[in-house]
Amino acid sequence: MKQLQGLLALIEIAAAGSFAGAARRLGVTPAAVSKSLARLEEQLGVRLVQRSTRTARVTGEGERFIAKARDALRLLDDAVAEVSQAASEPAGVVRLSMGAAFGRLWVLPALPALAERFPRLTLEVELDNAPVDLVANGIDIAIRGGAVTDAGFVARRVCKLPLVLVASPDYLARAGVPQSHAEIDRHRCIQLRFADGTAAPWTFRVNGRRVAVAPHAALVGTDSDAVVELALAGGGIAQCGLYQALPCLQAGRLKAVLADTHEAGTREFVLVYPHRQFLAPRVRVVVDALLAHFRDTASLHVQPSDLPTALRAAAPGRRARRAT
Repeated sequence: MKQLQGLLALIEIAAAGSFAGAARRLGVTPAAVSKSLARLEEQLGVRLVQRSTRTARVTGEGERFIAKARDALRLLDDAVAEVSQAASEPAGVVRLSMGAAFGRLWVLPALPALAERFPRLTLEVELDNAPVDLVANGIDIAIRGGAVTDAGFVARRVCKLPLVLVASPDYLARAGVPQSHAEIDRHRCIQLRFADGTAAPWTFRVNGRRVAVAPHAALVGTDSDAVVELALAGGGIAQCGLYQALPCLQAGRLKAVLADTHEAGTREFVLVYPHRQFLAPRVRVVVDALLAHFRDTASLHVQPSDLPTALRAAAPGRRARRAT
């Protein structure tokens, strides 16, 4: 156990990229972090971190040491949690990571009640659309869209992630309501560009066959919130997640376009946590509470086919004119 402080310092330096950042995460001074690391390096006889004035970079030897020691440290953490919480309520820090839009709409509103139910828990939330390395970043629970292929993680289904085309009533009044996918190119379109530079096509089911349309994007956003905001501002037709558009559809600020033929897609949201033989009680109660919250939130399970006529753009019986 003599090396435990140094190991903790090394792991946090690797995550934060600096001694100051590691000190903040550990609740100690940078000098204490440096001293713990130096003691560990002296015991091992190898340099684990290359220091510079502003940053710290873990060496190859340090990376290998972290990889070997992390599982043991995790087991120790779980053992302490199991023993200390066996006769009491769950306690400790639970770190959650999720996409910004989904987190703001469907997760953050549920956390105050969870914090009140378990007053000894501290819930730390990161809203970030980028992929996250749970282990390297010390994340206990992540919620993301898409499949999980790493066998080292447990994935629990949250809900489907259907897509919908939307536009503001003001835009549709000016530009007309498209009555088929063939009229998309007559409209101003808003596209979401992913981090890799690609954009998803808009797909339709027409006469039993799948038709993909690559709209000319007059406006492009790299964040789903930005795409919805552009649609709300009358920027044109946008493709977005139904879960994100639903509050605006219900408020009458957006209308669903071509909902009868636009394909919703097959993606889904999953809740992910590292696979452990004994999941810490502090994490288990949050996982269970969030899954119950998602299951009981009817709005999360609405499909485009469920949208009432009032939320859909009415076809006026005329062809759309080119938007200006």
